[in-house]
Amino acid sequence: MIERYAALRRAIDHEARKCGRDPAGITLVGIGKGQPEATIAAAIGAGLEDLGESYLQEARRKFPLLPPVRKHFVGHLQTNKAKAVAALFDVVQSVDREKAAAPLSKAALEAGKTLPVLLQLNISPVDRFGCPPAQAERLAEVLRGQPGLRLEGVMAIGPLTSERDEILRAFELAAKTLARVGGSTLSIGMSGDWREALQVGSTMLRIGEALFGPRSAKEVAR
Repeated sequence: MIERYAALRRAIDHEARKCGRDPAGITLVGIGKGQPEATIAAAIGAGLEDLGESYLQEARRKFPLLPPVRKHFVGHLQTNKAKAVAALFDVVQSVDREKAAAPLSKAALEAGKTLPVLLQLNISPVDRFGCPPAQAERLAEVLRGQPGLRLEGVMAIGPLTSERDEILRAFELAAKTLARVGGSTLSIGMSGDWREALQVGSTMLRIGEALFGPRSAKEVAR
């Protein structure tokens, strides 16, 4: 895992330099969904500082078994789980509607923190979740009005396609939306499209299998 992490980080740094960017400005978030704790712990030991999880129950089981790391919630945010998510995670990347803002803010304040959040955009025709880009400024205004939240930028999931131009267009839409709503974090790019994401200015890559390897059937089923 040490070499796997180092190789991925070298590839990201190389691609960033090709784009004329400083590699130090690119955060790698390892996506641990379906991955065993030992594999994740090895990546943290190799230098991984940020870990993303999609499911609250899975995160609750894993986090006590792992070394310290900055914890990102990247799954769909259900309002009835806002209190638990705010208490357990350091960053919430998936705030996609006004209804989720107030419960998350209240939960963050009860946990004694101001919670960094990202506004999740929908830039893919098949994605069920995410705020339409045309409505992002309104949602950003609502999030900035919540005392327990600190809006730091936007997150989006690229379209499921092998057409690189389509991926680039979607990511460009996310970047343009960030420019409108404000913030410093552009969380786009996953295992199959992180190079396109860096081309349009991604500052945060969310990578699972390209870092940890394929998820085992046993872990996926848990």
